[in-house]
Amino acid sequence: MTETIKLKSPVDGSIYVERPVATEQAINAAVERAKSAQADWARVSTEERAKYLLSFLDALLAMNDEIVPEIAWQMGRPVRYGGEKGGVEERTRYMVGLAEKALAPFVPEERPGFRRYLKREPLGVVFVIAPWNYPYLTAVNSIVPALMAGNAVILKHAAQTLLVGERFQQAFDKTGLPKGLFQNIVLNHGQTEKLLASGKVDHCNFTGSVGGGRAIEKAAAGTFMTLGLELGGKDPAYVLPDVKLDHAIANLVDGAFYNSGQCCCGIERVYVHEAIYDDFVEGFIAETKNYVVGNPLDQATTMGPMAQARFADFIREQKAEALRKGAKAHIGMAVDGDREGSPYLAPEVLTDVNHQMSVMREESFGPIVGIMKVRNDEEAIALMNDSPYGLTASLWTTDTDHAAALGDRIETGTVFMNRCDYVDPGLVWTGVKDTGKGGAMGLVGYENLTRPKSYHLREAI
Repeated sequence: MTETIKLKSPVDGSIYVERPVATEQAINAAVERAKSAQADWARVSTEERAKYLLSFLDALLAMNDEIVPEIAWQMGRPVRYGGEKGGVEERTRYMVGLAEKALAPFVPEERPGFRRYLKREPLGVVFVIAPWNYPYLTAVNSIVPALMAGNAVILKHAAQTLLVGERFQQAFDKTGLPKGLFQNIVLNHGQTEKLLASGKVDHCNFTGSVGGGRAIEKAAAGTFMTLGLELGGKDPAYVLPDVKLDHAIANLVDGAFYNSGQCCCGIERVYVHEAIYDDFVEGFIAETKNYVVGNPLDQATTMGPMAQARFADFIREQKAEALRKGAKAHIGMAVDGDREGSPYLAPEVLTDVNHQMSVMREESFGPIVGIMKVRNDEEAIALMNDSPYGLTASLWTTDTDHAAALGDRIETGTVFMNRCDYVDPGLVWTGVKDTGKGGAMGLVGYENLTRPKSYHLREAI
């Protein structure tokens, strides 16, 4: 009997999509097609590659009216937010436009009698394992620059967002992209590990859990393939006394609860200077109570269900543990279906929290946030760094120089000031500690999807 992957919708618990996993023969054929197509693609100019990628973007954007409700059914994001169209377009256009500069040869200082330069060569076949929480944005981060750099791409999308991989395939097929350069494939975990261990792919980019990242490293051990791993996060914010309070409250509430808190760089813990703590907490609670939790297909809904019931149950466990240890809950919103075993969950704000509580140390990835009072910068920095993760950290102040100085001391991949939960394609998306390794976006993103090759040419004597 053929094995299938079933996508259970968080909206109503129904099986929304079911697809058969690829056969071993199909997997091997996909890899061979990719290798063959990539050899020719590597000789295509960046200008010609750009035409294909921008055509792909147009085709994908044209599907947006269909994509938005599909995302709601697959992982629960409300339709009122319109999908990921803006971010997909921004990142694609930026990375396509950057390719010429990023891939240009580097020429060191002149040396008489020699011609010397360094080129960026494509890696070959890039295997992208994409997550469900931002299913288009996270995939675009790797797919677009990988193809622009001359690689072929095999995409395995998350089981929770199976249709996203198919949408990518449809968009690329409409461009006339040479066959084999982009292939969407449905795999189970065992097949994924086997492909990684085969030595047939040259790079893997994975976004997901720390446990998933460890499994990928183990599967790829000994192949010497390169890896890009964006794993867990427990992103902190520090609100300083000179902050513009209303702005900080509005943006931090959104940063904590947008997408039901299922954001790689969502705000999971907030440290507030004692001088403004009471006013901040009061405003944060009031703003959070404005959320409308319900069916994501309803335009009035501002927070849909979590992608899976087990994710919501984990948040319930974190909240219960924190309350047992002395935390105070402030929202108490009544939500239809908010019970154990259901993906529907109200947002929650906790105070009187500390770092002995799971909610302040372990990744939540859901609509819950703890707020702690701090006396000064030193205490805030110590608490922000007291985490096994380091993706982003945000500082809320009117003093840019002070924010930059504090940022130098925070163990994180990105330092924000007066914003959060954003990927700037002109910089790099990376992390430290258990958040992973490698980087996407910007020049560094292209460096991680290519290999350096030196040319040292000496004139005949």
